[in-house]
Amino acid sequence: MSKVNPVTRWGKRQVARSRVRAGRALRVLHDDLWTWRADPLPPSVWLRWFPHGLVFLAALGVLLGNTAQLNEDSKLDPELAFLLALAQASAMALALWRPVPAWWLSTAATVVASLAVLVNAEDYKFTWPWTAAGMIAHMFVMLLLSLRVRTRVAMEAFVLSALATYVLEGLIGARNYQPTGWLAVALFAVVVLLGIALRGRREARNQLAEQTSLTAEERARRTLLEERSRIARELHDVVAHHMSVISIQAQVAPLLVENPPDELRENLAGIRQNALEALTELRRVLGVLRSEHPDVLEASEGGDPLPHAPQPTLDRLDALVENTRAAGLTVTTQASGTRRPLPPGVELSAYRIVQEALSNVLRHAPGATARVHLTHLPIGLRVEVSNTRPKRTPAPSQGAGHGLLGMRERVAMLDGSLTAHALPGGGYQVAAFLPVDAAEPAVTDELAVADELSAHHSPEDDTR
Repeated sequence: MSKVNPVTRWGKRQVARSRVRAGRALRVLHDDLWTWRADPLPPSVWLRWFPHGLVFLAALGVLLGNTAQLNEDSKLDPELAFLLALAQASAMALALWRPVPAWWLSTAATVVASLAVLVNAEDYKFTWPWTAAGMIAHMFVMLLLSLRVRTRVAMEAFVLSALATYVLEGLIGARNYQPTGWLAVALFAVVVLLGIALRGRREARNQLAEQTSLTAEERARRTLLEERSRIARELHDVVAHHMSVISIQAQVAPLLVENPPDELRENLAGIRQNALEALTELRRVLGVLRSEHPDVLEASEGGDPLPHAPQPTLDRLDALVENTRAAGLTVTTQASGTRRPLPPGVELSAYRIVQEALSNVLRHAPGATARVHLTHLPIGLRVEVSNTRPKRTPAPSQGAGHGLLGMRERVAMLDGSLTAHALPGGGYQVAAFLPVDAAEPAVTDELAVADELSAHHSPEDDTR
């Protein structure tokens, strides 16, 4: 077989590939520049219409100046000179909304003006192919184009403008003229690079603003999850107590009945087994939560962590107030209404709300005095913590804003309500209402039942 055939086939493939690449480049160029797509100039925040007014003022100057140049210096008819100058000035105004069509209009007006001057040329000096006013008009158009379109489109427009300048000045040429091609191409390159840089800066600023917004939302979401996790850890002891009481009741109940039937024993045994399994799962979940957040464990008096310390109740409120006073805050307490046993979740939430509110007073209102008022109602508990106007300016806080968020989560868990607002005198007040379900047994009643039932079984039987 001849060696010429493989070479010929290889050459044909290369030609075909070159044609495919050229076709793709022409399609990309067509999609980028053959469009009537609107790209309005983004308005400025402080000077909303200043860029538009500046462009219109420059367009008026181009219209007057280019008309004079084309008519007097290049000896074109006044009507034709005015129409060509109007086309270039209109391209500047059109570039504010549709930069790609404006670039086509400016380029076409420049080419037509250059050819018209060339046909009418005589033995005199004239600037060609770009007049001074036409160069300024095209610079405005190129700048507005590169501010709104992609970098590739701006570079394509610049290359075609430079190519048109080269064809007019380098290939066609004229007699006795002052060349402006190289100066025009250099100025176009400068304004295109400037527009690309400004567009990139604007996009980077917008992306930074979006990222900042997303970061703030993520921080708020993470704070919310941390508060809910903290509440879940604290309520573990409350739920575990209820399950322990159920387990004890199920174990001791058969001993209180003479000759209990087997079905009753089996049902009570099943209840006890389910309660013990629930307690096991609660301990596992608590272990996971505490392993993820070891820094929020309760601490003993010596500072050692106590992972199984009982959760605080209102009985420890006096100790909390004394610790706050020792930190330098003047606190007064007041209680009204008839106190009665409350569910452990209500007592825990009330204690934490008072604790967080007093911490906020210490942090944000130095020198103020605080007042804690508990109102015991038949349907729930109302907690009010208020403070007077601070005497000194608080130091900048580096906290993540967990305080009010945690309060709202605790109140929402109990279907209560929370208000936090400034007082007329410059102080602040946090008020929460924690409802109590009348059908829910109180803690002391459960403890009494547990004590009574535990007297009928041996300690070895309790496998909690």
